[in-house]
Amino acid sequence: MLDNLNWWEIGALLLLALLIFGDRLPAVITDGLRLVRNLRNMARNATGDLSRELGTDIQLEDLHPKAFIRKHLLSEEDEAAIRKPLQGVYDNLRADVSSVHDDLKDVASSADLRSDGPRSGTATSSPSAPAPRVSYDDAT
Repeated sequence: MLDNLNWWEIGALLLLALLIFGDRLPAVITDGLRLVRNLRNMARNATGDLSRELGTDIQLEDLHPKAFIRKHLLSEEDEAAIRKPLQGVYDNLRADVSSVHDDLKDVASSADLRSDGPRSGTATSSPSAPAPRVSYDDAT
């Protein structure tokens, strides 16, 4: 959390805290640490209670709804049945993207051949072939 702060910024924050809280600063720090400790204990107790109720071992990371359903409520067959309708759409999209990627490679290589090879550090463009115009009205 404080990885991106340097020593000057941390010192400035401590000075600001000292100015705001004054001689009450040690009490405020201990109260804050006690609050964090109590929150950790509450989370640990809640996961323990939930584990006991469900009869499985639950970690705090498992309480994310997707992870919880995937790990504790669905079997592998259920998960496969849920994924099956979307798998065809995913495969078609992946094929389309790969074909567009291959077409772009072909266009780039043909542009490099027309301009006597690639130039280092500069983009190649052919003055004889104007860039196609894209109309956003046609896409809808």
